[in-house]
Amino acid sequence: AFVEHGLAGRSLPAKLYYIGPMFRYERPQAGRYRQFHQFGMEVVGAASPEADAEVIATPLAIFGAMGIQDVVVNLNSIGCPACKPAYRQRLREAYAPVLGRLCESCRARYDRNPLRLLDCKSDECRAALPEPPTIFGQLCPECGAHFDGLRRLLDKLGVEYVINPRLVRGLDYYTKTTFEYNVGGIGSQDAIGGGGRYDGLVEECGGAPTPAVGVACGLERCVLAARANASDEQYQAGLDVFIVSMGDAARERAFELAHEMRCAGLAADFDMVGRGLKAQMRYAGKMRARFVAILGDEELAAGQATIKDMSTGEQTRISQGELATCIGAGSAVNGE
Repeated sequence: AFVEHGLAGRSLPAKLYYIGPMFRYERPQAGRYRQFHQFGMEVVGAASPEADAEVIATPLAIFGAMGIQDVVVNLNSIGCPACKPAYRQRLREAYAPVLGRLCESCRARYDRNPLRLLDCKSDECRAALPEPPTIFGQLCPECGAHFDGLRRLLDKLGVEYVINPRLVRGLDYYTKTTFEYNVGGIGSQDAIGGGGRYDGLVEECGGAPTPAVGVACGLERCVLAARANASDEQYQAGLDVFIVSMGDAARERAFELAHEMRCAGLAADFDMVGRGLKAQMRYAGKMRARFVAILGDEELAAGQATIKDMSTGEQTRISQGELATCIGAGSAVNGE
């Protein structure tokens, strides 16, 4: 798409994202559906390790917002066309004595792409050569400097990672950086996303030589991980605040306040179907609202709202301008 739509003619790097349905040819299994949904991002036109670090760090923020905990970042470098051939040959030499113990797929990969031998999940194949040679002693100066730079940047961002010499990813066009996000609690298919650098792919697709790095994450996998990792409190979390309104003017103001609080990162809602006061309070309870903000004629005239803590029953009045701050801090009533 980058080549087809002429994006190379624009200012680089191009930072792109996508989200949508995908389809899998392989046999479906738990966490690997025939149709699934994927989101991803690409930085095209930047060869620096800063691009890699940004692409790795951004999904971690998304995972955090989804409530996914304990994400393990697996990291590796698989070199470039200058240093990868020597490593391939070294792998062939290491695996040659145990070739007969490898699975059928790995025996086929032995000549075509021995790097894929590292990625085999078969217990027999892993037992055949428990500690295959790593690439780190054979990276060319450029690849070595790039990987060292990436690690320094991730350290600066506070991103924890594990060096995994077996991580090669499933596509052959990757160069230098490869990475993967893994979580527990979702079965054997525990990767929720991954990616790497593919500096030669744009040229292979008919474009000019253009460095690029990208990541893709499976939405269904993320949902499974969020459910598996969430505490009961997180899984059952409701609204931060429900705004109860009495009268048309109050409903319009409730509409504005709900929007303001959503922009502040709070889960807020209001009545838009004309319920009475008691019905609105019952609805707020069903929505597991932590607080209720009540707007009547007196509150509107004073620019205030009556705030009720739904767990304690305590209530007080505060300025409408302080609603988002107080509710976000959990101190709308007790003043802590």
